[in-house]
Amino acid sequence: MSFDAVEPRAGEEIADLPDEHDAALIFIGRIQTPWATRDACPRQGDLEEGPDCTIVLHDRWRPALKGIAAGERLQLLYWMHRARRDLVAQAPTCRDETVGTFALRSPNRPNPIASSTVRVIAIDGDRLTVRGLDCVSGTPLLDIKPDRA
Repeated sequence: MSFDAVEPRAGEEIADLPDEHDAALIFIGRIQTPWATRDACPRQGDLEEGPDCTIVLHDRWRPALKGIAAGERLQLLYWMHRARRDLVAQAPTCRDETVGTFALRSPNRPNPIASSTVRVIAIDGDRLTVRGLDCVSGTPLLDIKPDRA
């Protein structure tokens, strides 16, 4: 398994990953952002001032966009494909102590699923232009849901 971080930080703990998996996921598209590395990504996306990002759906999922319009807010679920999956305790740079993975919003987790609320700027066929993302370009998209906040 390949991770961006080669070595854990001081104080971090690693768990053995299971050989079997419990479920299979289908990536419905990819996310294009201005950021090529995790370090370049913002800590959170900005719905108003953030850069335009593009959601490129696989063509088979285009009909699933029916009913979505510019100006709407959506919740995107995506797979943080460059994250470590074996850290059970982490040493975040913003804290002085090591804490458990489930006490953090770090992408490094057993199932690196992330969620962002975005605002739709435009829709063109199988492409959505949105604002509010904070992930690396090329990130696989898992799902799109209306944001009913």
